[in-house]
Amino acid sequence: MKHTFFTLFLSLLFLSCKMEKKETVKVIASNEDTSISQVKKPFAWEGANIYFLMTDRFNNGNPENDLNFGRDNTTGKLRGFLGGDIQGITEKIKEGYFNELGVNAIWFTPVVEQIHGDTDEGTGNTYAYHGYWAKDWTALDPNFGTNKDLEELIKTAHEHGIRILMDVVLNHTGPVTDEDPVWPEEWVITEPTCQFTNYENTTDCTLVNNLPDIITRSDENVNLPDHLLAKWKKEGRLSEELDELQLFFERTGYPRAPRFYIIKWLTDYIHEFGVDGFRVDTVKHVNENAWADLEKEASYAFETWKRKHPNSVLDDSPFYMVGEVYGYGISNGRNYDFGDKKVDYFDNGFKSLINFELKADATKAYDSIFNKYNKLLRTKLKGKSILNYLTSHDDGSPFDKERQHPKRAANVLLLTPGASQIYYGDETARSLVIDSTEGDATLRSFMNWEELDSLEQKQDILAHWRKLGKFRNNHIAIGAGRHRRLAKAPYTFGRTYMNGDIRDKVVVGLDLPNGKKSLWVKGFFGDGTILYDTYSQTEVTVQNGKVMLDNNYDIALLEVKE
Repeated sequence: MKHTFFTLFLSLLFLSCKMEKKETVKVIASNEDTSISQVKKPFAWEGANIYFLMTDRFNNGNPENDLNFGRDNTTGKLRGFLGGDIQGITEKIKEGYFNELGVNAIWFTPVVEQIHGDTDEGTGNTYAYHGYWAKDWTALDPNFGTNKDLEELIKTAHEHGIRILMDVVLNHTGPVTDEDPVWPEEWVITEPTCQFTNYENTTDCTLVNNLPDIITRSDENVNLPDHLLAKWKKEGRLSEELDELQLFFERTGYPRAPRFYIIKWLTDYIHEFGVDGFRVDTVKHVNENAWADLEKEASYAFETWKRKHPNSVLDDSPFYMVGEVYGYGISNGRNYDFGDKKVDYFDNGFKSLINFELKADATKAYDSIFNKYNKLLRTKLKGKSILNYLTSHDDGSPFDKERQHPKRAANVLLLTPGASQIYYGDETARSLVIDSTEGDATLRSFMNWEELDSLEQKQDILAHWRKLGKFRNNHIAIGAGRHRRLAKAPYTFGRTYMNGDIRDKVVVGLDLPNGKKSLWVKGFFGDGTILYDTYSQTEVTVQNGKVMLDNNYDIALLEVKE
């Protein structure tokens, strides 16, 4: 579209006025088919709405990359590649699926090159469809896509106001198979197997049998594995990889120890593509100082990328690292207790940890949950954050495994203080109980797009998740604000967020009766204030400290009418 200089000037002037009035800015993204306009809202990682998906199980954007490296042996049910890829994620971003869900960050399982062979560890013959069995950190696995695909994904996500979290593994390589040799003994340990009873037998061990553990505690120089050098030579990039490593170690002064090689390889994806954050796997199985090293180099890479790409920067948020310390709960505060040692991972590179506690809290009364999290985030965890979830890819005891209460799950997950992690299919009640599967495979079926297209019940569930998700994304106060109960019955609460020039205030009602209902907002919104219930799309005015609604919804999401 062509503009005259005068037209462009008026457009910019109008945009500037809107920014001053609403503290928002429009981000315009164009492609061949559509022109996308998204409002950039105040964002904070501590209140983010993160969508977590398994790359191979979400959407197949390119069926031509479904089979590579001869991975065609018969596997256990849901233990082989099913075709999901990076292009499939990008496709759904362009369709607006994530924006409709109020998602402002996407975390997907690792996409680096995986072991080529399959293995049977007692749960059925398995390929590395899940992405946690790295063979070569410097390359993407062709089953997931190419560097060009990843670049397009991140560019498209940013154009839609969505940040990208890469899932990274520093703890271990993939299993040893006939096609995938063990790494040298100066790189990995293969025994003993972890016992998880103290610090040493949780960190200085191999997680499970045949999952070689990177020696992250060492500062001793090691040579690159012969099999990796041969692979790079065959692919025609040996000199390039060696030259880059030389520059990295010269700049940093780090020893050529195993963890620093991998840190270099992982942070390359930030330097090249502008990845916004890392979700870090198996955190408690690695010496905590390694995570501080990773965060230092990741932050350096992110700031370097932002300086080189000023027009692609979403905001001034620093690089974000959230860790999976399996079993950590918000009640632990800043420490994880190994029994003989406590470790503060927040003091070792992490802005946030995944919270394994909400799935148990989810059965309690709403205000009991919200008050607990509001208090802990302002006392034990002041200045830090957590990532809440109810279901995931490796938690065999999720909340509501039978998917009997998908709307309550949405209410709990999306309205509890802290960041939220939607696991793909939470919003469509994708089944978590699949017949004839072994272990965590039952949690990892392909996204139920066909059910969503054909079943009205699934569409109704999705509509509920979308309304709450959009409200959460529009209002930073929901995840990052201060909680205050306004009325016990019908249950009504307010959230406020104040930081610099950003002010946000909302009221939510839950477990509301059918028909006419009044919500107490006195002391939060004054008489005469015009509010808008985004759930029922109804405008109301505060009178005598209350607002009146007349509908059959049991929820109200109230914001100031602009």
